Amino acid sequence: MKLAREVSLFAIGGVVGFLVDAAIVEVLVRQAGWNPYMARVPSFLVAASVTWAWNRYLSFAHRRGRDRRREWLRWVGVMSLGAGVNYGIYAVLIALSATIRAWPAAGVAAGSALAAVVNFTGARRIVFNNHEK
Repeated sequence: MKLAREVSLFAIGGVVGFLVDAAIVEVLVRQAGWNPYMARVPSFLVAASVTWAWNRYLSFAHRRGRDRRREWLRWVGVMSLGAGVNYGIYAVLIALSATIRAWPAAGVAAGSALAAVVNFTGARRIVFNNHEK
């Protein structure tokens, strides 16, 4: 039951993170004229902060450690792998598809889907596993 609850809450947090990520990238590309590759840097950082807080206090509240700084560092490390998967898919789609270049949030969605699996596994096994008791 705990696993199903964690997956459900993690998925909801992922949707929240995706909405934050996609909204920021859309605004930066469409309104501010940013390069779609560079727009992902701030969009990812803000979304990662939002999802870390969500998962710390909701999805894995019963598994979190006391040291937020160490936990955040582990989160950034683990999520960097997921971000690499996410960004790689996004970059390939931007390079290959005029439709994705016109609607970069669709590229964010595609990258986010596969990265979610990588992120959940890392979050559960590495970040929120009560390293420090």
